[in-house]
Amino acid sequence: MDEKRARQLNGLQLAFIGDTIYDLFVRGDVLERHDESVQKLHKRAVARVNAAAQARAFDRVEPLLTQEEADVARRARNAHSRPPKHQDPGDYSRATALEALCGYLYLCGRHDRLGQLLGEINREEQNG
Repeated sequence: MDEKRARQLNGLQLAFIGDTIYDLFVRGDVLERHDESVQKLHKRAVARVNAAAQARAFDRVEPLLTQEEADVARRARNAHSRPPKHQDPGDYSRATALEALCGYLYLCGRHDRLGQLLGEINREEQNG
């Protein structure tokens, strides 16, 4: 997809694809770092792919964002979506911002930048 088209997508549309991108990143990282049953791998992944964990991940990379990236994240964070029951609305909106950012960078073909930000999240996961 070209950048012009990606910019035209709303925050929730970007989050739609970004959710999968982020999940794939986490699952790849979990598989690389742990040699255990699929059930245990799944539990590790689920612990990192939920609104609260993704909100913390977004908080770690937010200071590193360019103005363009911050605008994408802000649009998604402010999108009118109803969080699932039992989800903190603030966590849910920041998780949506992270997913939209991942989706935007992926669709624009900025895989190096996406890898840089995801690598920063990964470093924090390993240290935290």
